[in-house]
Amino acid sequence: MVEKACRVCGHITEGRKCEICGSDDLSAKWKGVIDVIDPENSKVAADLKITKPGKYALVIE
Repeated sequence: MVEKACRVCGHITEGRKCEICGSDDLSAKWKGVIDVIDPENSKVAADLKITKPGKYALVIE
């Protein structure tokens, strides 16, 4: 299955809905990846407004 990025929160998923926010607004066109393990202690996650661990796209088309 093709990985898609959620246009709402940026989370990358293989499903038909985002596991983080529940949105079904997904895009197969995205670039860059960040894996967030500990969002509470990550400045990068804070800057990107990521609050839950997971794999996120940096740019979504």
